[in-house]
Amino acid sequence: MRLNELKAHELLPMIRRQEVAVEEAVTETLNRIAAVDRTIQAYISVAREHVLRKAKEADARLKKGEPARPLEGLPVAIKDNICTKGIRTTSASRYLEDFIPPYDATVVRRLEDAGAIIVGKTNLDEFAMGSSTENSAMFPTRNPWNLKRVPGGSSGGSAAAVIADEAVFALGSDTGGSIRQPASFCGIVGLKPSYGLVSRYGLIGYASSMDQIGPMTRDVRDCALILRAIAGHDPSDSQSYSKELPDYTECLIADISGITVGVPKEFLEEGLSKTVKDAFMKALDKLEELGARIIEVSLPHSRHALAAYYVISSAEASSNLARLDGVRYGYRAAGCEDSASMMAMSRGEGLGPEVKRRIVLGTYVLSAENHEKYFNEALRVRSLISGDFREVFETCDCLVGPTSPTVAFEAGEKTRDPLEMYLSDVYTVPPNLAGIPGISVPCGFDEEGMPVGLQIMAEQYDEATLLRVAYTFEQATDFHKRRPEIQKGAHESAGGERSV
Repeated sequence: MRLNELKAHELLPMIRRQEVAVEEAVTETLNRIAAVDRTIQAYISVAREHVLRKAKEADARLKKGEPARPLEGLPVAIKDNICTKGIRTTSASRYLEDFIPPYDATVVRRLEDAGAIIVGKTNLDEFAMGSSTENSAMFPTRNPWNLKRVPGGSSGGSAAAVIADEAVFALGSDTGGSIRQPASFCGIVGLKPSYGLVSRYGLIGYASSMDQIGPMTRDVRDCALILRAIAGHDPSDSQSYSKELPDYTECLIADISGITVGVPKEFLEEGLSKTVKDAFMKALDKLEELGARIIEVSLPHSRHALAAYYVISSAEASSNLARLDGVRYGYRAAGCEDSASMMAMSRGEGLGPEVKRRIVLGTYVLSAENHEKYFNEALRVRSLISGDFREVFETCDCLVGPTSPTVAFEAGEKTRDPLEMYLSDVYTVPPNLAGIPGISVPCGFDEEGMPVGLQIMAEQYDEATLLRVAYTFEQATDFHKRRPEIQKGAHESAGGERSV
């Protein structure tokens, strides 16, 4: 097995014992990117010089006898809406195509302090608004399991990079499912932490009351390892959780005897494909076989979650993206007569259709005549949804359901119907509205070999239970061990490896 194919917890001991050099490990990852990324197009930028320089520095420290740091030498991919000092951060938008941040996001600083090395920045739907990574202004990313299908979104580039062995792990962001849904579509593990558990400082904001950064990995142990490194209080984030956190790697106990698992009946209604439902029901049988007590529960207001989410998130996006005015940074239209026309033309030319759609919707629901009718009503629905979760967690240790109603769909299949695309997130949106954690783990494959994800949800800040259940299920199944065979050369882009 090549070094780039190893999981983080497998590669780390080899680096610590100096059985392999960090430079050797990152070079294999860079070689993999050069070999397959013209086909997959997971990366917007590859920081080759940065990677090799950091690897040489790490090897020099280890040779001097300095102790290895917790994530020493691990190649990581960072979603391109997370700021990286000196490395281009575009948010997959023409508006920020040449933007180089003057600072690192807190999660980036914590990873680098722990010894991880940033390989590059991964593709996404523009400003994280989408469910397929087809809304990227750069290019679409392809699903390594089937190049005709999407990898999910908006963290599709990160998910594709991990399953295609182009990074040992990756970071994504999740506002309504953008970590979990692509994790499901690509057959990896993706965790959306509780709101506030991981700092949002340096994340280019979409909907700030729901945005959360999280790990995307090949197994649950790696997920716990990365979460341990990035979680914790940050004074730069006003919503940051300040209490002491457990060592998440110590929560990986392969035993769920006596755990009560709730199944929301609303997650098994119309719209769920037979393939996904069959895989989910088999996963339930496995959980019961492992000692869990399965009960049916109800989240009655979850039926309204998608509508409330798109009102709230669009309103917050309208506010957050108001800073894109063409004055201080980003794209500026030429040939304008005054500042007002320059701002209007810059936004009109620099932003894609989906981003414009949500800005217009958000501006509409925030207007004086519509604020109470739409925005405040959506906030009340959000409160009811949070109440539903609090009520069911009085009788359940965790909840489970499908991550997405379907497996990965074909590219172009849903781009003409925004509502159909939005329905891809119908099961992942409620946890964001309630601020609770959710994780997607592989639980099966359809008849065409496409992965199916199982979503596990727990009470706010109870990632320990979430990881325990996910780990127990994973250890009793083999779905996470399967890897795609990438048909190199098909659907290649015109360019080669993309540099910073």
